[in-house]
Amino acid sequence: MRDLNAETITQAVVSTLGDSVDPRLAEVIEALVRHAHAFVREVGLTEREWAEGIQFLTRTGALCTPTRQEFILLSDVLGVTMLVDAVNNQRGATATENSVLGPFFREDRPQHADGADISDELPGIPLIFEGRVVDHEGEPVAGTLVDVWHSDAEGHYDVDVPGQADPAMRGSFRTDEQGSFSFRSIRPASYPIPGDGTVGELMRATARSLMRPAHVHFLIDAPGFERVTTMLFPSDDLYLDADPVFGVKQSLVAAYDEYAAGTGPHSELTDGPYTLLRHTFVLEPTTGR
Repeated sequence: MRDLNAETITQAVVSTLGDSVDPRLAEVIEALVRHAHAFVREVGLTEREWAEGIQFLTRTGALCTPTRQEFILLSDVLGVTMLVDAVNNQRGATATENSVLGPFFREDRPQHADGADISDELPGIPLIFEGRVVDHEGEPVAGTLVDVWHSDAEGHYDVDVPGQADPAMRGSFRTDEQGSFSFRSIRPASYPIPGDGTVGELMRATARSLMRPAHVHFLIDAPGFERVTTMLFPSDDLYLDADPVFGVKQSLVAAYDEYAAGTGPHSELTDGPYTLLRHTFVLEPTTGR
């Protein structure tokens, strides 16, 4: 442990992990030490830069509250959240792909009957959604619990809409015997991730956009199948190729079909123009992981 230098200190730290340490903990800590030390050597980190990094992380932690998690946002913009998701949710070519859960899911969401309007009469272009949940062989999965949530026409979720006391643009549904479910709402808009904290500082320093493409979130849970956390993005959104949290996948880019007033398959549901979104979600049998 004496006379350590830039090359020998890494193994010295790793060697302090005793035989009684949980094997998985030892594996993770050893890899963390090796990669952290390699990073310092690769960039030639200065003492001033290290101190500034510590201050950045300290300020990030100070921003965290029960309703705000700046560290998760930092993980998102560094691609770590999506990397963890990709490592843990490797599925077949036909299965619906996962994406990030995001910070706006709520356990206390309302349950709705099929076809319900979940907009709570907030302003925006009407959105009509028709969905199916099937297994990897195309058979319907009845009784699936499907959670839905999304932003309003200004890019705000219900918790951020001034004066909005009731849940809006969110809720849960059950698929019928054909695996189908539907709802009505308003079309979501693109929106910026929070830029008033340390993550915003990092994004500006690295000349990256804060804007997320518009999307509708879905959390799909059926017994015997892998749970799917995903979202659907409009194919015409300007920010598809610059999502700051790296959540866009080509299979999740969908046609948000626009219809003029009095036209299309659901003209009777609204007096004005509307958007129709249709999608089939494909589940894989659980692997027991």
